[in-house]
Amino acid sequence: MPTVAMVAGVKIVFYANEHPPPHFHAKFAEHQAVFDIEKLELIRGSLPAAKRKKVLDWAASRKAELLAAFVSGMAMKPIGPIK
Repeated sequence: MPTVAMVAGVKIVFYANEHPPPHFHAKFAEHQAVFDIEKLELIRGSLPAAKRKKVLDWAASRKAELLAAFVSGMAMKPIGPIK
């Protein structure tokens, strides 16, 4: 479960051997959420509204890197940091 980024205190995480659709996990305090990378929308869970907006804004400009990280995770390959 590599943490690939921290966005406004929210950990952005990918798990090895993931499943479609392409997504990433976000963790903040007691909150956990899953975001669809292609649609840039919340799939399940929750984050405070301000944190959710910051994560989605961050993800919008890094869509290609997030998709590549997801593919690497599915292939059980290492995932590096996303800046």
